[in-house]
Amino acid sequence: MTVAKRLVAEGLGSAMLLAVVVGSGIMAERLAGGNVALALLANALATGAGLVALILMFGTISGAHFNPVVTLSEAWQGNMPAREVAPYIGVQLLGAFAGVAAAHLMFSLPVFFASAHVRTGGAQWWSECVATFGLVGVIMGCSRSRPAVTPFAVAAYITSAYWFTSSTSFANPAVTLARAASDTFAGIRAADAPGFIAAQLVGGAAATLLFGWLYPSAPAGATIAGTVAPGDFDPQRAQR
Repeated sequence: MTVAKRLVAEGLGSAMLLAVVVGSGIMAERLAGGNVALALLANALATGAGLVALILMFGTISGAHFNPVVTLSEAWQGNMPAREVAPYIGVQLLGAFAGVAAAHLMFSLPVFFASAHVRTGGAQWWSECVATFGLVGVIMGCSRSRPAVTPFAVAAYITSAYWFTSSTSFANPAVTLARAASDTFAGIRAADAPGFIAAQLVGGAAATLLFGWLYPSAPAGATIAGTVAPGDFDPQRAQR
């Protein structure tokens, strides 16, 4: 697969992910009648469903990272060339902001408007660290043992993390920055984004170290999201 195709897939996938996250948040808030728990449930379910579809759609092209932390982790593991990290992160960021704009336009809102949603403090930073640690762990554990189930495992984890973390599990620097441009249910105040991103990077690094030790390394060229057959992760075959 050419680099150009991989980058287009990452950018488009990131855009569609943010359209799902922000669009479903807007719709949920409008229909929930002030019931925040109901709105969060709808937002979480829509995000999980969208993730399954998007990872299945783009996984065989780009690996369906849609997340700078995942890209950095994959490069650290040697699953992608270091020279592709910056372009991947660049298109993820561009796609994320494009997805926010698309969601806003669907609901007759300004293309971008700064969020005033306060999300800060030690509990939320720790939540983001835990959420990102779990996300990277799920990706590494499943992609190295049962890659075909990775899309479903990732979606299930993110859906649950909406509820078991006080931050509602952003777990993604590109998502965090883009959601700062949305003063909606899914938004985050721009001043709070750096704390979230720092926590996400710490959680991703810790997971990469731990799960890289727990699981045998994937063979060269393997990526996440079921892009290789389970047999390709047979340690004996990988050594041949």
